[in-house]
Order: sequence, then structure tokens, then C-alpha cells
Amino acid sequence: MSIEINSSELWPDSSSVEVQAVIRAVYRQVLGNPHVMESERQVAAESQLSDRSISVREFVRAVGKSDFYRSRYFETCAPYRFVELNFMHFLGRPPQSQAEVSEHIVRCIEEGYDAEIDSYLDSDEYQTKFGEHIVPYNQGAKTAVGQSQITYNRMFALDRGYSQVNSAVKSSQLVYAIATNSSNRIAPASTNLGGSGEASKKKFKILVRGSRFDSPRRISTTTYLVSGDNMTPQIQRINRTSGTIVSITEVT
Repeated sequence: MSIEINSSELWPDSSSVEVQAVIRAVYRQVLGNPHVMESERQVAAESQLSDRSISVREFVRAVGKSDFYRSRYFETCAPYRFVELNFMHFLGRPPQSQAEVSEHIVRCIEEGYDAEIDSYLDSDEYQTKFGEHIVPYNQGAKTAVGQSQITYNRMFALDRGYSQVNSAVKSSQLVYAIATNSSNRIAPASTNLGGSGEASKKKFKILVRGSRFDSPRRISTTTYLVSGDNMTPQIQRINRTSGTIVSITEVT
């Protein structure tokens, strides 16, 4: 299996055909390969991009804040899944650490959905990688100085190519690997969050906020202490009760 690296850029003299190709590339990257019906297209933003009144970055922002994206990835996916897909859709990479995931989950709870989307588009990383005119693209197959094999494997765990529709997977694919700073095996089967071998003998502390993920209410937090091989059922129970996982840390 391979991941295609396909960078699309909008130039001042790009033709209308090229503009439409950029629009399709944004939809494919940000929305995760679903079929987009005419009623779901961002018609106003497409028009603004066509006449250059907004940049590609601002068009990406419009798609990320659309009802289409919100309903598929925020309202129906587990919190960790929402965050890991945001990293892939907007920055072209998987999250690197538990601290990075926790930061975004806390931001979404405390500042709201729009602030979470803006945090990727307004980041120095986004500007350095894509600037104003390049469509974000997944970079898991690129080699870079200092990039570990873990990053490479995690990207493959998230992105299985254009045949995969990201909204079909509702649960996190990386929560255990990130919590334990371990690698994902590249395999067609779904990720087992429980781990095996030495990982299953470790203990982890899961901090859960009791409010719903999209609610501004403040409700007390709960801490769960679980072994690695019990992590999957515990996370499933938390998700069923609408709890929000704030962090997972290994207990030394």
C-alpha cells in the first residue's frame, strides 16, 4: 500500500479548470473522501476562491467549519478521533504526543469548535508547510530529517488512501500508540487499543471530563486507573457515557 503525495497550488494566472481542480483537492483532503452532493458544497466560498477574494487557506477554513465537516467528524466521532483527523486533514500528519492531543481536546471544550479548527489553520506549522495557496496534503510517505518510523506508521494507520472514507471510522486509531509513545503496526485490521506483551502490563491514568464534548458546561472530572489490556473496554465505556477523555498518561 502507498500514499500518494499530491500537492495542488493556486496561482494568480490559474485557469478556471485549475481552480476547480484545487477545489476538488480541498474537498478530498479536508472531508476525507466522501461524495459531496451539490447541496453540501461551499458555493459562496468556491466563488470567492475563484475570483481570488479568499486564499486556499481561507477556503480550507470554510470547509473545516462547514456543517458537513462538523456533523461527520465532531458530532458523531469520538473526541480522540476528531482530533487525530483534524491533524491529518489540516496539517497532513498524525499527532505526535499525548500532550498535543490533550491540548486540542481542552481547547475544543473550553473555546469551542471554531477555535479548534482555527488553531490548525493559524499555526506556524500550517503556514510553513502550505502557506496561503497550497492545498494541504498528507505527508506520511515523505522522508524528513529527524522524522521517526513511529510518525510514518501512524500516518498509515490514519490514511489508507483514496478508497477509504474517513467518516466511516468513528473511534480513535492512535489513542493507545500515543499514550504509550509506541508504534502502530501497519495492518488491515482495526487498531486494538489494549495492546499486547509488555504494554498490556503497564498501568495508565485516564482523566475524563464529565460534560459532553460539545457542551460549554463544567462538570467534575473523574480519574480511571487501568491496565493496558483493559484500556479498550474502558475507553468504550467512557465514550458511551459521553465522557470526554482529557488525557491518558502512563503510571510509572
